[in-house]
Amino acid sequence: MSLNDVVITGIGLVSCLGEGPDAHWRALSAPGAAPVLDAERFAPYTVHPLPEIDWNLQIAKRGDQRQMETWQRLGTYAAGLALDDAGIKGDEALCATMDMVVAAGGGERDVAVDSAILEASTGRPDFDVLLNEKLTTELRPTLFLAQLSNLLAGNISIVHKVTGSSRTFMGEEGAGVAAVDIAAARIRSGQSTHMLVGGAFQTEHPDMLLGYELAGYLHRGPWKPVWQRQGAEGGGVVSGSGGAFLVLESREHAEKRGHKAYAELGPVVSGRARRTRGELASAIDTLFEAAKLPDGKLLTLSAASGGHAATRAEKAALDARPDLAARAFGTLTGHMKEAQFPFAVALAALAVSNGAPYPPFDPANETAMDEKPREALATAIGYHQFEGMALVRAA
Repeated sequence: MSLNDVVITGIGLVSCLGEGPDAHWRALSAPGAAPVLDAERFAPYTVHPLPEIDWNLQIAKRGDQRQMETWQRLGTYAAGLALDDAGIKGDEALCATMDMVVAAGGGERDVAVDSAILEASTGRPDFDVLLNEKLTTELRPTLFLAQLSNLLAGNISIVHKVTGSSRTFMGEEGAGVAAVDIAAARIRSGQSTHMLVGGAFQTEHPDMLLGYELAGYLHRGPWKPVWQRQGAEGGGVVSGSGGAFLVLESREHAEKRGHKAYAELGPVVSGRARRTRGELASAIDTLFEAAKLPDGKLLTLSAASGGHAATRAEKAALDARPDLAARAFGTLTGHMKEAQFPFAVALAALAVSNGAPYPPFDPANETAMDEKPREALATAIGYHQFEGMALVRAA
């Protein structure tokens, strides 16, 4: 035990299952939990939609809400939940010295403007003139500023007054892994005492789904659990809207302010296999070795997306380790890109804190676990690239 051990003291979660750690624990710890789905709006694709959210609860000023896109409001809201949960929100001294690492994608495009440009281009050969016209009438500079990935961190700073250092990572699941890894490393090294880390993804927007589908990743047809999409039409990914933020602190910092931790964050490991060369299976094995797994049954929160190649490789690696009781939570929440790995870490911490495992989310492919989890593993094998794992222990 060290004073610079990394402990998780705050959790902010939003998904189709609700908001907050308690709502997610109740939903996911109940046997036979059912997914919340919307198969109509974006047919033939299914999504896991956001619940009804009163943004005023975490973003008090309507002006702040109006200037954010939904993914930014979602991230700012989830960050506020985490700060509340950690007992830090509203404490000016703690917020002013708090560092932040955010995993973010690009912003939401103006679909109406894109559609208008494409429609106009079908009847005009002078594309260069057309684009110049649209640049001066439709494509405002402020529109492009709203797409900047680091605006999520900026809005969190404005709304919640978290004004220490700030970093933003891009790169889908890899961004979430890197964000958690860097945040933990800064605390272990003594460079930071308390950090806010996480991400958000809003899938209920045509261009967000387009990003998956251009490479053929989206599942088509009737919904199936993550592990059962192999061989089904499409690419296997069913996306979901959600956000996950964690408050990480050094053990000393948390103890000095008298705040109880959910769990301790152990090793965080990552990789980027050259998948076109067939290196994914060996890369996953390497991560398992580096994560220093304990002996005995280990609850494993898998961020598997359903993407055929990545999920097949992860399932084979898990099946080769019968002590790992895997739970693919994307079956119930959908795939949340940048937020997927922080979400997995949060769910692992909740299981350890509550001293109970989650029941199988897909009983046909996941084994039961009766042991009280003292440790839990979070995994993220990216649907396209990047891999990561984190071991969570009782605090």
